[in-house]
Formats: sequence, C-alpha cells, structure tokens
Amino acid sequence: MEEFRRGYARLCAAGGAAPQEAVLRRLRELGGAPGRGRLDLAAQSLSLETCGALGRLLPGAAPFAEVALGDCGLSEEGVKLLLHGLCSNTTVKSLDLKGNNLRTVGAEALGKLLRQNKSIRSLILEWNSLGVWEEGFSFFCQGLGANNFLQRLDLRNNQINHQGAGELAMALKQNTSLQELDLRWNNVGLLGGRALLNCLHSNKTLKRLELAGNNVPSDILKAVEQAMDHNQDRQTILRETQNRAHILSKEVLSLKDEKTKQFLDLMDTIDKQREEIARSGRLQMTEAALALSEQKVHNLGELLNATKQEQTSMAERHFTELQQQKQEGADREGKLLRDLSAASEKNLLLRNQVDELEKKCKVQQDQLFQVKQDLTNTTAELKLRAMQAEERLEMEKRRFKQSFEDMESLRLKEVDHMTQHIEASERSMQDRIQRLEAIRMALEEELSQVKAAALTERGQAEEELLKARNQARLEEQQRLEHLEEKLRLMTESRDEAQNCCLKQKQMVAEAQAKANQLSLHAEGLRRRLEELQQDLNSKEEEKVTEVNKVKVELQEQIGHLQAERTVQGGLREKIAALERQLKAVSSNHREALLDKEGEISMLLEKLRMKEADISRMREEEAQRASFLQNAIMAYVQGSPLGTHSSRK
Repeated sequence: MEEFRRGYARLCAAGGAAPQEAVLRRLRELGGAPGRGRLDLAAQSLSLETCGALGRLLPGAAPFAEVALGDCGLSEEGVKLLLHGLCSNTTVKSLDLKGNNLRTVGAEALGKLLRQNKSIRSLILEWNSLGVWEEGFSFFCQGLGANNFLQRLDLRNNQINHQGAGELAMALKQNTSLQELDLRWNNVGLLGGRALLNCLHSNKTLKRLELAGNNVPSDILKAVEQAMDHNQDRQTILRETQNRAHILSKEVLSLKDEKTKQFLDLMDTIDKQREEIARSGRLQMTEAALALSEQKVHNLGELLNATKQEQTSMAERHFTELQQQKQEGADREGKLLRDLSAASEKNLLLRNQVDELEKKCKVQQDQLFQVKQDLTNTTAELKLRAMQAEERLEMEKRRFKQSFEDMESLRLKEVDHMTQHIEASERSMQDRIQRLEAIRMALEEELSQVKAAALTERGQAEEELLKARNQARLEEQQRLEHLEEKLRLMTESRDEAQNCCLKQKQMVAEAQAKANQLSLHAEGLRRRLEELQQDLNSKEEEKVTEVNKVKVELQEQIGHLQAERTVQGGLREKIAALERQLKAVSSNHREALLDKEGEISMLLEKLRMKEADISRMREEEAQRASFLQNAIMAYVQGSPLGTHSSRK
C-alpha cells in the first residue's frame, strides 16, 4: 500500500499537479489495515489529474479488493480514465460509482469494463442517468451480455424506460453469471416488465430481480417472483447433485483404492508363498499353495465383481434419486445416507473377509514351516513344477488384470450412458418448462389486454352514465315545471271530479265486499280441505295401530305355536285368515284414500275456479276504473278550463 501511495504522489508530480490530501490520507489509513481492504473515496471531489493517476496505478494487482467512488462528482473524462485502468485489474471485487451522474461516455466506459474485466463481482451504479442516453446504455448492455463474472448489479434511479429494459433483457439472455439485479425506482412500465419477464425463460442464473416503483402491473411482478423462485430451486438442486456426485466419486475412488491394496496384499502373499515353496521344494505343498492362491484370486475376483456391482447399483440408485429429487425433496438426503451407510457396512464385511483370508494364509504358512523337514528328496522335480506354477500364476495375473480393465471400461461406459440419459431428460424437462412458460405468458398477455379493454369500456360507460344523468336532470326539471302548470289548472276542476270519484268509490267498495265474500268462501274451502287432510291422517294412524295390533297378535300366536307344536295346523289356518282380513282392511283403506284424494282434487278444482272468478272480477274492476279515469279526463278536457289550458 505504501508503494501505491508513493506511486500516486509521483504520478501527480509528473503531471504537474499536487496530490490531493484526502486521497493520501485514505491510502495511508488503508495501509494500516490488515489484508486487502477497501479504498473509500466516497464524497471526495476527485480532480482529473487524480483520476488519471489512479487509472494508471489500477492495472494489474491493486492492494485493495473494494473501490468506493460514490458522490465524487466525477467528470466524463475522469470516469473514462478510472475505468480504463480497472479493465485489466485482477484484484478489485466490488466497485461503487453511485451518485456521479454518469452519461454517454461513462456508459460506454462501463460497457468496455464489463467486456474486459474478469474480477469484479459487484457493481453499484445507483443515482446516475444511464437510461437517458439510449446509445450509451445500449453499449453498456452489450458489455453486460458479454460478461460472465459479474454477480450483482445495482441500477436504481437511472431513468431507465421500457426501451432500456428491452436492451437489458437482451443482455440477460446472454449473461450466465448475474445473480442479483436491482431496477427499483426507474420507469420500466408494462412493456419493459414484459420484456424482462420473457428474458427469464432463457436466463437460469438470476435469483433476485427488484422492480418496485416502475409502474409494472402486479401480475407481471408475481410472474417475475415465481421465475426467481424457480431459478433458486434449480440452483439449489444442481448444487446438491454436484455435491452428492462428488461424494459418490470419492467413495468409489476410496473403494477402488482399497481393492487395489487388497489385490497388492494378495500378490505379496502369493509371492511369499512362492518363495517358501522354492525354499522347501515339495510338489504337493506347492500344488496345494497354488490351489489355495487360485482360490483366493477367484474369491477376490468375486469380491471385486460384487463391489463393482454394488458401485453400479449405487450409481443407478443415485441417478434415480436425482430424477426423483424434483418430486421428493424431503427424502433425498435420507436415502443417500442410507445408501452410503450400506456401502460402508459392505466395505467392513469385505475387510473382515480379507482379514480372515490373511489369517488362513498365516495358518498355512505355519503348516509349511512344519513340513520343511520332509521336503529334501524331491528338489529337482519341485523346481520344474514350480516353474510351471509360476507360468500359470503369471497367466492368471494377466487374465485377472484384463478382466479388471474390462470391468472398469464397462463401468465407465455405463456411467457415461447414464449421464447422457440424465442430461437428455433434463433438456426435455427444460424444453417443456419453456413451453409452459410461453403459454403462461400468452395467457397473461391476453388477460392484460382484456383488463385494458374492460377499463376503457368502464370509462366509456361512466361517461355515458354522466351524460344520461345530466339529460335526465334537465328532463325532470322541465317535466316538473310542466306538471306545476297542470296542477294549477287541475285544482279548479278537482271539485267537479270529486262527486264522480265518490260514486266510483262506492262501486269499488261494493266490489271489494264481493271479493271479501269470495275470499271467505275460499277460506272455508281451505278449512274443509285441512279437515279432510286431518281425517286422512287420523285414518292412517288408525291403520298403523291396527297393523301393530295384528303384528302383536301374530307374534303371540307364533309364541303359542312354538310352545304347542301339536296344534300348528289350526294356528296356520287362523294366521292365513288374519292375513286375508288384513289384506281386506288394507284394500278398503286404499279405496277410502282414493275417494278422499278424488274429493281433494275436486275441492282444488273448485278453488281454482273461484280464484279465476276473483281474478276476472278484479280485471273488470280495473277496466271500470280505467273507463272512469278516461271519462274524468274527457270531462276535464271538455270543460271550459280545459279548453282555456289547451289554448294557452
């Protein structure tokens, strides 16, 4: 850091300008901080010479990881010099340029920075004017699309309209590293929101997109939130699958190492046995040892095959679990742990078997040492047999190595096939998701169009309603004035019409009396109908009681029949007679019910006829009243007062 500060002072002096004390003080403070610190020059008015000196010192490895240049009032040329120095920087991870009113030149310099820099992960551009200049912002978006290292971008309060949002959407389709984008308090609008939502179908890395304060409809905001949640879930699933694949690869490598160690141990034991056989020189023991070694090789080959099958089964289970992760997220970790525990248990069993084999080898070696004294007479023959045994052993070694290599190649082929199958299924699922997202977007567009049409229709209807209300008010005022004039004219003729009205009232009273009499008669008929209904209910109750009595008698008779089996014939006849009587009673009751129903229908018919007469009389009274009203109106119009009003 001291060298950086000295270099800044030297470059300022070479340029003929004095270094700024604030910058020197911040560099001195940063020099006392441990590790890579933060160059905080916020709210410091940086001159053009300072910007040029810092721009020449920034290329390469700078002694800080964060640069804060917010609210520094940087000029266009100063921003260009600073960003040109950062293009080849390899240590700065965060850059803060908020509140500097960056315009066309600044936007172009930022686009160049995003194209060339590979270390910056966070870029803060809040409170600038990048969206005002369309050409500069387009260049900035092109640089963003070509960048694959930036993870966080803050563009709040940059006056970005729907065209700028479209440029950003095109850049996001190409970008594969950006995870957070903040566009709050701009002017994106409906079209910009749709463009950003459409770009999320191809961008699977963006996890956070802020659009508050942009006049974006709520349905688009909800769709953006759903797309962000989907991207987060996808990245978590990919991270988990990568971790699990890494764990499984480690387990497979460890198992392979253990098997190779076991094989090497076996070969060492075989070599030791071969040396012992060469020393002892007895044919029978060499053949037994060779058979034992062949058996061990065979057993170890079977164990290796079993372990390979277990590894392949574990890989298959793992791939099936990867396919089931989208549906059963809660059970994935438990299954993997159980599989790993099963594999570890099997490895322990294999180790125990190898230990047992080693113990058996030690026992056989003891036996070999015991029979050394009996192996002195057949040395020549044993040497020949030993050479043959060595040749056979070498052949078995080569065969075992070849089989091991074949099994390893088959396993690799199967793993490649499974990975290709999983990738193909994932691509098909992604295509299906994209199609569903396109359908959903089309439906949302139709819904927004319908909403807009409904709003326009509602506005037109409200305007028409206001017009109709105003017109109705005018008509009501005119009608009230006309009616007041008529009322003044009608007050004089009211006295003459009162006599006729009294006569008509008397006639109406007589008609009402007749109607009351008819209604009383109808009420009597209704009461009669209710009485008949009550009689019918009472008869039904009597029938039920009789049936219950008959049932009780039948039960008593059945009890007597069970007690006295000798008189069953007579009792059966009595029961048949009682059943016939019951049928006769039920048939009579049905006939009575039918008669009552006929009487009820006749009474209902009469009631309908009376109601028709009443309605007819009411119509006649209404006609008489209308005739009377017409007569009164004709009389009023024929009177001198009526002729006077008509002349007016």
